[in-house]
This record gives sequence, structure tokens and C-alpha cells, in this order.
Amino acid sequence: MEMNEYLEVFIEESKEHIQSLNQQLLILENEPTNKATLSEIFRSAHTLKGMAATMGYQDLANLTHKMENVLDAARNDQILINSEILDVVLESVDHLETMVVDIAAGGDGKLNVEDSVGKLQAIENGQEVQSKLHTEKTKPAEQSNTSSRASIELDQFETTVLQQSNENGFKNYLVEVKLNENCLLKAARVYMVFEVLEQTGEVIKSIPTVQELEEENFDLAFTVLIVSKEEAELIKQKILKVSEIESVSLTVFDVNNVNNTSQQEESVIQETPAPTTNTNDEAKDKDQTKTQNKAVATKTIRVNIDRLDGLMNLFEELVIDRGRLEQISANLKHPELQDTVERMSRISGDLQNIILNMRMVPVEQVFNRFPRMVRQLSKDLGKKINLEIQGAETELDRTVIDEIGDPLVHLIRNALDHGVENPEVRKQKGKIEEGQLLLNAYHSGNHVFIEITDDGAGINQSKVIEKAISNRVITEDEAAMMTDSQVNQLIMASGFSTADVISDVSGRGVGLDVVKNTIESLGGSITIESEQDKGSKFSIQLPLTLSIISVLLVEVEREKYAVPLSSIIETAIVNKSDILYAHNKKVIDFRGKVVPLISLKEVFEVPIEDDEDELFSVVIVRKGDKMAGLIVDTFIGQQEIVLKSLGDYLGNVFAISGATILGDGQVALIVDTNSLIR
Repeated sequence: MEMNEYLEVFIEESKEHIQSLNQQLLILENEPTNKATLSEIFRSAHTLKGMAATMGYQDLANLTHKMENVLDAARNDQILINSEILDVVLESVDHLETMVVDIAAGGDGKLNVEDSVGKLQAIENGQEVQSKLHTEKTKPAEQSNTSSRASIELDQFETTVLQQSNENGFKNYLVEVKLNENCLLKAARVYMVFEVLEQTGEVIKSIPTVQELEEENFDLAFTVLIVSKEEAELIKQKILKVSEIESVSLTVFDVNNVNNTSQQEESVIQETPAPTTNTNDEAKDKDQTKTQNKAVATKTIRVNIDRLDGLMNLFEELVIDRGRLEQISANLKHPELQDTVERMSRISGDLQNIILNMRMVPVEQVFNRFPRMVRQLSKDLGKKINLEIQGAETELDRTVIDEIGDPLVHLIRNALDHGVENPEVRKQKGKIEEGQLLLNAYHSGNHVFIEITDDGAGINQSKVIEKAISNRVITEDEAAMMTDSQVNQLIMASGFSTADVISDVSGRGVGLDVVKNTIESLGGSITIESEQDKGSKFSIQLPLTLSIISVLLVEVEREKYAVPLSSIIETAIVNKSDILYAHNKKVIDFRGKVVPLISLKEVFEVPIEDDEDELFSVVIVRKGDKMAGLIVDTFIGQQEIVLKSLGDYLGNVFAISGATILGDGQVALIVDTNSLIR
């Protein structure tokens, strides 16, 4: 079998199973006896083991096999889950993730996991005597039908069906099937066994249920209760023809000697149809359920992000040509051409929305890593933290999702280290010992907001001002004029930290300037709200997508530039006489605020042909609380453009974030307004 074609699927599904393991293990820590959660964890580990073994990644398969043994013992009440056992299992999951990441990077997935394997083995060996006792209790089921019968509960309907089957000359068999230990596709083998059983008779009940068997939510053995006229040995031989079957045993099931739920029911079914009819109806219901499940499953497909990028690139070219057609149509003023172009614009707009939505993924992909991280940091810091996540279904462009993870990690670490106090300090302040951390995401217009809120100590503004003055970030006079919001923004300055003790958790005092720069490079912004001893809220505003953006096209001499609409407050016409000077720099009074003016001619060194104008066209742009006015010659108008990179050689041009091709074929540079405002 050629494995390369399956490698991509293996990597993606492995990541999903590892994420599921992390999530469910954290749930299990709070609910150690939750069997449903244990079963989900076991299923993920078992599936991962089978996939790894099939692909030939032995280290990964061996570690998941050991994990599976421990989880299976917990499912069977042989091991009681506690924090120490969870630490070992979570450490193993970390190793699994490391191996999968290595495989994704082209490695062989090998890793020295002897330490984790040894710990898991020790947990397993610690329950060795109990395991043997459990085996002795369950093993006789293969030799006699007493315990098997006792473990099956039948309702009134099933009991009546079995009794009438006996009266009509049918035999009731308890069929116990065990698969080989190295069986990879258990659900497929179960399906083939059921095919054989349905050819020989009617299936009445299965343990585990049909759904659990289809989801491979069982170990290696399963039991089926059937009604048939065939001999037991003949049925057994038919089942053994299915590959990867280790053993099959059939025993006659005595319906009159069984613990069933019908004995506890007061109501009695007066009329029961013939068993064949009922069992056929039940089989039809099962088939219908399977069909519905299959129909639902086919509604989702996995698409490589490179293909979506290719589709987006083709559509970007279409957007450029659409702009060209709109310009030609406007120049020619041909009615039929105008109608056709207008219709094409509407259709391409709908197509644009569909393509952008295809690239959208929920921020859950980023948020999912944080519960595990918060758990570990809480232990390291000796703090109690309750993490609440809201709006995980909020969607963002895949490009933004890939970039936002690290800034969020830094902000959460900062909140836990500097924000939330120790339990003793919180008690002294009259707070509950457990700190609250809220991670929230939501849509608003063409933006997504992500908020990180804690109920910790808040920002000590006097300490921030003192530090800023000592670092010569601001003067004492400037500090006296600053608002609370402006003071909070000071913690984003490079190298700024008010921590008394530098720690590994929140970045060794590097500060939050890296977070700010990353978010602004994505076309976003970050604001901070804080109240002393009440807590802080960091709010990140991000664009929905980075590929196609709305801009205001402007002209400087004969060159065209695009200014992103997301950073524009408004446009204005300013008289030359209204321009003032402060510190030898041009400024204007804009709605009671002093706004500095920046000439794009000077910034981009555009050759000046005529500088005798009395009126200036100004674009007022914003970066956080700061504003600036960009002096241009002409406003061309609003337009949707395709953002193109300048490439490696021109990637560091000052105040330029990219370029676009306009409808007339000209190239317009996209202005990075954030770098112009200081």
C-alpha cells in the first residue's frame, strides 16, 4: 500500500484526536467517574493507535497502546483516575503531539518515550492483582451462559419476541465474538459479522449497542443475541470465515432464566406481532438510521488549504479584471455592456462571499489549546484559575487564525502571571480564591473581537507612569495630561514591564510590544481597560480576512495609493491658512484635537510638480488613540482591491504593506498607516 497518499489525512486526523484527548482529559479531571468521557478518550487513543500502526509509526503506536491499557482499566473500574495519573497521560499526549508535528514536518515520528511508557506500565502493574480478579469474574462467560445471561437486560418487547420464537421452533443464541488484537478496522469486521448473522436469522440485541460498535467504542469482544433455525456449529463456521476473528462461541440463551427489565414493569404488552415482522422492522429502522448518518457524514469534506489558496488566487485575478471591465463600461457608457457588467459584479460579489466563507475557520482551533495551558500554568504558579471560553464558534480567515495564536498565548500568560493574584492575596482582598479568566470572541461588522478578561489586580497606573518616566518613554508633563486609557497603553511599549520579579511565564519582562506589533501587522488593534483590584480586559480587533480589502484610492501627483478603510476616520478638505505648527511640524485642529499632518509626497519622495495649492485633501487615519492626517492630491474613491505581497526583496519598504493591480492595469501601493503614526 502506498502510504504517501494517506499521510496528509493521517496527520490531520491525528491532530484532531490529540485535541480531543486534551479536551476530554481536562473534563475527566473534574469528573473522574464520567464513563462517557472515559469512553471518548479511549476511542480517540484506540483509533490513533490503529492509524499509527497502519502507517508504520511504531513509537506512536506503542505509546498509545500503553495509554489505551490504562484507560481501559479505568473504564472497567480497575483504576480510579486521579491528578497524578492524569499528569502521566497528559505528558504522553504531549509526546504524541510532538511525534505528529515531526511527521508533518517530514520526519520519521521517532521519539524516546521510554519514560512515559514506564510510567504508564507502572500504573498498569499497580492494578495487576485487581485485573486478574476482574478477568476471573468475566472469563467464565466464554464457558457458560450463566454470567452472560445475567449481564443482559431485556425489555418487555424483547422478552416476548424471544419467548414466541421458542414457541415457533426458533432457537435463541448468545453469540460472543472476539477480534484479533491487531485488527485495524474493527467496525468493518463487526459489519461483516452482522451481515452473516442477518443471513442466518434475526438480531435482537447487541452488547455494546450497534452505535457503539459502529463508532468502534469497544475493545475487542462483543456479544449478539440472535433468533435462528440454523445449528450453532454452522453459524459459528460462517462467522469464522470473516478475517481477523480470533474466537467465536455460541450458547443457547434461556429467556426464562434472565434478569430483565420486564420483571420490573407494571404494564404488559397485550398483543405482540410475529417475531419475524418485528425484527425486520427493527432492522429497517437500523438501516434507516445508518442511511441518515451516512447522508449527514457526506455533507462535510476535508479540503487542503493550498487548494483554497489556489482558488482565492484565481478569484483575485477575476476581481482585477472585474475592476477593468467596470472602468471600460463607465467610459463607453454602452447600456447593454453596463447591464452585463453590473450583473457580473453582483455574481462575482456572491462568489467572493462564498470563497471567503470557505476559508473561514472557527477560532476554536486556537482556543482549544488554552484549557490545557491554563491548567499547567495554574500548577506552576500555585494559583487557582477558572477558565471560561465563549464564542469559540466565531469564524476568522485561516491566514489570521495562523497568526493570532502566539499573541493570545502571551496575553493569557500575562493575565495569569501579573493579573490574577495568589489565593492568599485574593482572600485578603475579599475575593474568592479561584481567579476568573474569560476568553471571548464575537463578530461586529467586518471585524472579529477577541477579549481576554481577568478579575485580578488590574493595572497599577501610578506604577506604570513611574516606570514610563524613568525609562524616558514620557515626560512628567505628558504624564499629567494622559487619560487612563493612554496610561494603560504604555504597557505595550518595547521592553516595558512593571513586574517586580521576572518570570519565565509571561515572557521574562519583554513586555507586550510583540503582541501589539503582530496584531497591527494583521490590520488589527488592541485596547486595554483596567480597574485597580477589579481586573483587566484586553480587547483585540481583527479584520475578517486579509486577502481582499476595502480601500480609499488616492492620488499623489501621478501616482496612486490605497489607504485601508479600516484605519480611516474620515476625509477632509483643509485650507492652507488652517494649518498650524507645533514643534516645527504641521498640525491641524480636528474636532478639538491636535492632529499632525503627514505629506505622502515627502514620505514616498514623489517628484513635486506644483505646490501652490491653497486647499489640501486630507485623509484622517487612526492607530489606537492616536490620529494623523495624510495629505494627498485627490480622492479617487472607494474600491475593493486584492492585497498582493511585494515579495522578499521589497518586503521591508517603509509605510508600504503591499500592492494591488487596478482596473486600468496600473499598480497602486497600499499604505501602512500604522507605521506612519508614532
